[in-house]
Amino acid sequence: MAKILIIEDDLTFSQLLEGFLTKHGHEPIPVNDVKKSLKLIEQQSFDLLLVDYRLPDGTGLDVLSHVRGKGLNLPVIIMTSFNDVRTAVKSIQLGAFDYITKPVNPDELLMIINNSLGKKESPGSGPSIEHGDAIKGKSSIADKLYEHINLVAPTDMSVIIQGESGTGKEYAARALHMQSKRKDKPFVAIDCGALSKDLAASELFGHAKGAFTGALTDKKGQFEAANGGTLFLDEVGNLSYEVQVKMLRALQERIIQPLGSTKTIKVDVRIITATNDDLKTSVANGSFREDLYHRLNEFKIQLPALRDRGKDIELFINHFIRLSNTELQRNVQNLSQQAKDLLLQYDWPGNLRELKNVIKRMVLLTPSETAEVDSLPEEMIISINQIPKPNGSDLKAINEVNEKMLIIETLVKVKYNKSKAAKLLNIDRKTLYSKMERYEIE
Repeated sequence: MAKILIIEDDLTFSQLLEGFLTKHGHEPIPVNDVKKSLKLIEQQSFDLLLVDYRLPDGTGLDVLSHVRGKGLNLPVIIMTSFNDVRTAVKSIQLGAFDYITKPVNPDELLMIINNSLGKKESPGSGPSIEHGDAIKGKSSIADKLYEHINLVAPTDMSVIIQGESGTGKEYAARALHMQSKRKDKPFVAIDCGALSKDLAASELFGHAKGAFTGALTDKKGQFEAANGGTLFLDEVGNLSYEVQVKMLRALQERIIQPLGSTKTIKVDVRIITATNDDLKTSVANGSFREDLYHRLNEFKIQLPALRDRGKDIELFINHFIRLSNTELQRNVQNLSQQAKDLLLQYDWPGNLRELKNVIKRMVLLTPSETAEVDSLPEEMIISINQIPKPNGSDLKAINEVNEKMLIIETLVKVKYNKSKAAKLLNIDRKTLYSKMERYEIE
């Protein structure tokens, strides 16, 4: 049983969630705004936070930032409407475990909750994204990526892996480690974005008993834990300036000094870092040390976004279907043409991580051998059909855009049952077909 804090201002929906979670053996506690949630988080311990993105006095990201700033390592799931999907992807970058879109599918919610409760880890305790279930692409851009990995892996050069969230930066780091002479030594991964400013130095370099309030015993840092192997620092740009100074010394002199201790410890680690953004920008604005940047940037690997990987997308779709079939005991063998077209047209802002989650949800919702379009998230269907709003004051054009979006949303709502859609729109079927043809709605 997990103690779950529900932060949701829609009281009806909150009550439904509370009943659903109670039925499945959890202990839900509902609140309806950011202020109350932060107070409860200070007073009680929770196993999971289920947070609506839009709240009366802020957003779910405010709660997420507070939790990460306190150094609390508990999974946060963001609930969002389809209009906020890109913001939800941003929340993943800031340390959320996952997000789910409204209207919430109960089976999908239960799957995400179970996954999150099964993967609570400290920032450096183990893998956080796909690696064992990864598959190599076959496109020319993938060939170039693997060529670079094969080239630099056997060396001891420090590597920066740059790419959007969800592109598989930790998988690339593990590939570098497994092809290096350090492969029989530890690989330690740390999510620097999940480390609070106060705890980062302790996590990296360790501390002595009594070094600060709460330091009840000596603690070995992750530099020491990775000795002889590879230390992977994800979102390294989030480290404070003070920690950057200590890291530069550790890399240059190959020694660390635990907080509150007078002794120094020799370490031999290879550093691989990852970032969503170009660290050169952080250097330019003074938030990242230039000397440390050059020490880390002996070789740079740029991971391509999923939307740029061409036919690799089909390869990944089939791969994730096979994995999901095994995990969920399903037998999805085919995609309907409409579902396949949608998966190939979508621009995947969350990249491989988002694709994996969408396919897993699709398989979960498909009891037969063929997955249909209604097993895919509604926001995907709507985003594909969206057209830019016209500029200026062209009333006719604006009305046409609004009419098209209303028709699409209604069709999605009724799972493309055109008779039901026409009834809800208060028009006859002939008029609906005519408008669908005019607006090129498939």
